[in-house]
Amino acid sequence: MPKLYIETVGCQMNVLDSELVVAALRQRGYELTGSTSDADTILFNTCSVREHAEEKIYSALGRLKNAKRQNPHKIIGVIGCMAQNHQRTVFERAPYVDLVVGPGQLHQVPDLLEKIAAGAGPQLEVSLGRKDGSRDEITRSHESFDPLRDPTMRPTPFQAYVRIQIGCDKFCTYCIVPSVRGPEQSRPPQHILAEARQLAAEGCKEITLLGQTVNSYRYRDGERTTRMSDLLAALHEIDGLERIKFVTNYPKDMTDDLLAAVRDLPKLAKYLHVPAQSGSNRVLQRMKRGYTIEEYREMHARIRDWLPEAAVTSDFIVGFCGETDEDFEESCELVRECHFKNSFIFKYSQRPGTKGAELYADDVPEDVKRRRNNELLAIQNQISEEDNQPFLGRQVEVLVEGPSKSAERSGATGILPVQNREQTQPPGLTGKMPVAHETVQLVGRTMCDRIVVFDGNPRQIGQILPVSIYDANAHTLFGAVVTQHVGPELFTLTT
Repeated sequence: MPKLYIETVGCQMNVLDSELVVAALRQRGYELTGSTSDADTILFNTCSVREHAEEKIYSALGRLKNAKRQNPHKIIGVIGCMAQNHQRTVFERAPYVDLVVGPGQLHQVPDLLEKIAAGAGPQLEVSLGRKDGSRDEITRSHESFDPLRDPTMRPTPFQAYVRIQIGCDKFCTYCIVPSVRGPEQSRPPQHILAEARQLAAEGCKEITLLGQTVNSYRYRDGERTTRMSDLLAALHEIDGLERIKFVTNYPKDMTDDLLAAVRDLPKLAKYLHVPAQSGSNRVLQRMKRGYTIEEYREMHARIRDWLPEAAVTSDFIVGFCGETDEDFEESCELVRECHFKNSFIFKYSQRPGTKGAELYADDVPEDVKRRRNNELLAIQNQISEEDNQPFLGRQVEVLVEGPSKSAERSGATGILPVQNREQTQPPGLTGKMPVAHETVQLVGRTMCDRIVVFDGNPRQIGQILPVSIYDANAHTLFGAVVTQHVGPELFTLTT
């Protein structure tokens, strides 16, 4: 049985892609291993959004040069966005690589590996570039790869990503995604619903819908158009699913029918991630974001009108080409005004192949980028901590995801590998199983996507539990499970 090692870098899309590739390879008899040394095939699923992510992969490939020399039959592959972006450059920088496959050709990986093993030599399969054919030809070359699922590749079998859209047509000047993921395409709703039903039947309780601009979802079939809100209403009816999230949203497509769906459908998380990227109109125009800061503020106000208690998060890029101190201060002011639950803040990284690299000089010094990143992060952290304080003393519903990071670091997870078990494995838990009667620090999330840490039993993983919050910092709520004892109708806090 051939052994497979796979390493994933990048976004939720890449995590999902890796799950699907592994599912396909397991059908061909592959077995996963956590070590490159005993792997027959090594795959790196890659990201091209930032230069650092690409260089990390080249460094990892460099460390395998001797292993390939000692074992020429070991297959090394680069798949995903960097493969689409760099193509033959991967072979030039690492001539011992056997496989380069873009995200639109991942379904071909099993067959390509068989060809390499049979002596066919290195294989390259990528999609057409955005200027290399008609819209239909380019679209067809970026195929969605979604039917196979593998619960053991997910962080927990109770949560899963579901892709509803691939590609992007926004062409922000800093972003490589339209080039490596291709034109925007919405999947047929019946395919999405069938996949969600399968996941629910396997014991999955929470799905997160993925798209580069997920709320831009529109599927047209003849005279009928399925909107994002229509899709959410249909998913909401699936038995077994208890929570539905979606990321990442585009500000101009935050329609009132979508906000009404989030408000009215109980299974929908009251959480919206809507990147602003900058608080300056001048910078937004250079970024080609397609909206003004006044339009973003209007959208944010509508979210607050429809969903006063919802958690709203954002993304910001600091140090974009030509950003002045005044532009940066406008971003700071937007963060203070909108009071985001949290923001993901990045220093601008110029990407070859983007319009930003073609049109504008990367003229903000690195030390200025670093300072602005730290300043904006400090503002956001203070707001995040303030935002968590009202939860003190409140009871929240938490989907238990597993042991906390500190529990994993200490080894006190209360989880044993399945092959070491001496008990019957509970349904729905595929890769690891709880050890009975052992207290461990667990982590989960609320319906508004807040992280909660509490002491509990590993058997509680996958359950939705009431947790009373007694402490908080900028990033985490700390609580205790609320347990109802049989007999007296009293609730007691257990730690």
